[in-house]
Amino acid sequence: MYEQDSHAILNEIIDEIKPEIRKQELHHFYTRLGGNFFGILKLFRHLYGGRSDFKLQLKHLVETMARQYIARPKKFKKTDLAREKDSNWFLHQKWVGMTLYADGFADNLEGLRKKIPYFEELGINLIHIMPIMDCPRGASDGGYAVSNFRRINERVGDLEDLRAVAREMAKREMLLVMDVVVNHTSDEHEWAVKARQGDPAYQEYYYMFGDRSIPDMFEQTLPEIFPQHAPGNFTRIEEIDKWVMTVFNTYQWDLNYTNPAVFIEMMDIILFWANQGADILRLDAVAFLWKKIGSTSQNEHEAHLILQLMKDCCQVVSPGVLFIAEAIVAPVEIIKYFGENALDAKECEIAYNATFMALLWDAVATKNARLLYQGIKNLPDKLERATWLNYIRCHDDIGLGFGDEDIRQAGYDPRPHRDFLINYFAGKFKDSDARGLLFGENEKTNDARISGTLTSLIGLEKALDEGDLQKVDVIIKHILLLDSMLLAFGGIPLIYYGDEIGTLNDYSYIKDLAKANDSRWAHRPKIDWQKAARRSKSGTVEHKIFSELKKMIAVRKEIDAFADFNNREVLEVSNPRLFVFVRTNHRNPGDRVLVIGNFDAHPQYLDLAEVAGVLPDGSSRLLDLYSGKAPGMFKDRLVLPPYQFYWLTGQ
Repeated sequence: MYEQDSHAILNEIIDEIKPEIRKQELHHFYTRLGGNFFGILKLFRHLYGGRSDFKLQLKHLVETMARQYIARPKKFKKTDLAREKDSNWFLHQKWVGMTLYADGFADNLEGLRKKIPYFEELGINLIHIMPIMDCPRGASDGGYAVSNFRRINERVGDLEDLRAVAREMAKREMLLVMDVVVNHTSDEHEWAVKARQGDPAYQEYYYMFGDRSIPDMFEQTLPEIFPQHAPGNFTRIEEIDKWVMTVFNTYQWDLNYTNPAVFIEMMDIILFWANQGADILRLDAVAFLWKKIGSTSQNEHEAHLILQLMKDCCQVVSPGVLFIAEAIVAPVEIIKYFGENALDAKECEIAYNATFMALLWDAVATKNARLLYQGIKNLPDKLERATWLNYIRCHDDIGLGFGDEDIRQAGYDPRPHRDFLINYFAGKFKDSDARGLLFGENEKTNDARISGTLTSLIGLEKALDEGDLQKVDVIIKHILLLDSMLLAFGGIPLIYYGDEIGTLNDYSYIKDLAKANDSRWAHRPKIDWQKAARRSKSGTVEHKIFSELKKMIAVRKEIDAFADFNNREVLEVSNPRLFVFVRTNHRNPGDRVLVIGNFDAHPQYLDLAEVAGVLPDGSSRLLDLYSGKAPGMFKDRLVLPPYQFYWLTGQ
């Protein structure tokens, strides 16, 4: 396809576009559409070019984009222009995030707006509000079964409440992150209701079949996401005697992206939320967007094409808005969600670094950094204009998704090692202080994942129950060690709400029938604001964690080397208890920070000869940027107390 062909098709579409759209001020829209249309046409043709209504659907897509551009508030268009001029704005080290449930952190969006000074106090300037779109009152997978994509769940407020939050955050230069569930809808969504009523057009919005023949073909290779309470991948709809694909839960119907109407509907929804004030949109379950018989229907090539097309369309309408890829997959696959064969992110600018998270928990259990070093060393380089979201905990379970080969290279046997980790965090060993809960146990594979808060998994809950104040202090140092890795690694650190004040597992979910079979609700707490108030009282657990984390965030924001420009190098050292890497200022390569963490409960040593040349030549002494003091030294060896970390520079 030649460039002039795309121009001809674009001119044809513009000539036929509806008059009420053409008469609007569309200067920047047309400029961006012209610049991106070749890619949009190529992708749309690849996905839907075999259809007789191809051009009609393409025209519908362009009109949808134009309407959302017209609806985009002027203040957001101004932000778009500024971010186009500074395309690397989100790679700066100043961004530190928190993820939360609106009704868990506060009662509702209005309460959340009033708590914005709390975020400022800690240093948080990026807030990810977990799903707040309308969903069923019973089982809703924590809000990820959406019954109306354009309405806020009345339990937390309405659209005006969200806009008020967005306005208040924008005044304070804070970023708003929102979820769009792109893979599926609730079975109570209008599309599903119409499909259940027999409307063939809406039955085409889903993978729906009249008998089990095709579902059975899919089942031969499809894994089970929730084998305990949602086995299989299809659910029978009694009213119409048909089977619908439900990869996650029986009440979550998978959308059929082989139908261009589905793509256009979801693109319209993405742009709608961009226009409500979202700076970043987290696209949920993107690895599952394209289904193929004979495969796992995860990470398919067409799923990437869909994301590329979504990104191109967003670049036309709201180029200042970023995408997060929610794809918790192997490192070799996750890196593809930034985009391939390009310097700039062509799909999503941000992706979850689930590998780093899982490796940190391995280091917690083993008290060494062997697998952590091995896994990070083999983590593929990201694109230049892309970044990681780094986290310790989130709303979801912990999967042990690191590769078997990495485990072997670290000196372990993969299956027994994973069994050890599961048993360790379930508290089944005498020397384990963890109080984790198992999730997604699969009897067929003898596998499981792990639920629990950071503090309960790392042992604080048990130490507090035992009244062991000395152990409490040691465990707080362990928590801060993990935070230090998060804030120094490279990318956007994401604090999970409650971790900043030491929130423990919430076991009350067991009494709720809609939640009782899902242990993840143990780490989806409602914040106790009386407990949070103790962050101001010296000597309390809350104060010890909050104040040190607050200081850590403030120091991070001043360290240019912590900006994310592929400027991290992991160093191999002889002491396996230590994790060591260096961050380099991309503007001034002589400006470096040596990051060291001791994952053992005993003092450890690092021979400085092993990191010779990392810090500037002629450095007379070392300075820990976090404490502002010189680190402990003994006979040319760096001394690290239990769970100590350093952010070192040469002086």
